[in-house]
Amino acid sequence: MTTITISGAPGSGKSTVAQLLSQKTNIPYIYSGQLFRTFAQEHNMSLEAFGKYCEQHPEIDKKLDDYQLQILQKGNVILEGRIAGWIAFRNNISAKKIFLDADLTTRTQRLIKREQGTTEQRQKEIINREKSETQRYKQYYDINLADQSIYDLIIDTSNKTPEEIVAIILNHLT
Repeated sequence: MTTITISGAPGSGKSTVAQLLSQKTNIPYIYSGQLFRTFAQEHNMSLEAFGKYCEQHPEIDKKLDDYQLQILQKGNVILEGRIAGWIAFRNNISAKKIFLDADLTTRTQRLIKREQGTTEQRQKEIINREKSETQRYKQYYDINLADQSIYDLIIDTSNKTPEEIVAIILNHLT
């Protein structure tokens, strides 16, 4: 049974890589960010506004994080989430913890391709989202998102295709 977490910065390629990895390995894939997006829609808020809202409503993050913990405890899953690796680490769950990152320009262009918008708008959203998440996870769990020491594999995705990234991961898993 294989459990994999894929964490990383917004626009680093987490969703694309996790989906492709799931197809290659036949391990089920769960995208925890979809639940956050659903909560934002239910509150009629953008992701950025909802992130700010969550700064005053920790129960929302805790609900999402408890959901991720339940998924990881069952195992045999690829769980994509901003702190999925940290949840596995903190709860002593055996998982391959992968962190994806890319430079801000690359991440911005990926978000524009997926969600439209201007470079200035998307960069501002990324920076604000990262600031909000950094603050919330430090406050709620004493997690420093800049600390990548818990990860088994860290990949800079800036100049790599999703297929190249998945090949690196598969090589690491064997």
